[in-house]
Amino acid sequence: MRRSYLVLILMIACAVLASCIVRKEAGQRRVELDRLVSWMCGSFSSQEQAALDSDFYDIRLQMVQIWPERIDGRWLYIEQASALSLERPYRQRVYRLYQPNDTTVIGAIYEFDNPLALAGAWRAPTTFDSLTPTSLMVRDGCAIVMHPRGDTAFVGGTVDRNCQSVSQGADYATTELRITESYLYFWDRGWDSAGAQVWGAEKGGYMFKKLREP
Repeated sequence: MRRSYLVLILMIACAVLASCIVRKEAGQRRVELDRLVSWMCGSFSSQEQAALDSDFYDIRLQMVQIWPERIDGRWLYIEQASALSLERPYRQRVYRLYQPNDTTVIGAIYEFDNPLALAGAWRAPTTFDSLTPTSLMVRDGCAIVMHPRGDTAFVGGTVDRNCQSVSQGADYATTELRITESYLYFWDRGWDSAGAQVWGAEKGGYMFKKLREP
């Protein structure tokens, strides 16, 4: 009887310990994800880089969180435009950030119909309440896989040749990135089937300095 009682106590203790570990890991994941989102959200500019090197353009980048009530990850709206034509962004995307484990953050990338109708909507994120995840089109193979580097950065990129692209004769596209509290580094490139680069910066990626918080 006493042996059965001790076994029961041990099983309960193990269950409590396992529950605590799961909660701790889940809490740590939320901390990592919240840190990444806070670093990504805001207004950014490559103006300083463009001033030092004429091979780079002055690009403005806006990122804001949308649908904060959703529990299937953190959703962000991303808008990129030349500083000379801010009213006509050349890239508009929605990212869904989520953590499949303690050391990885996935950024799934989505497109949507008639994006120019939402140009500048980063100023009022509730505008995106008119959209739903089901109205978005995922870019298969183009997800960004990121890993934290201590408390100072997240580093990652696309995987292999999985992100198809037809722009300017490309067969696939790649992205490399580094995200910190003060800047975002993005290197987007397109490649043909032979592995030759056909679009994107050649010297390195764009360095976007954070100008202000959202």
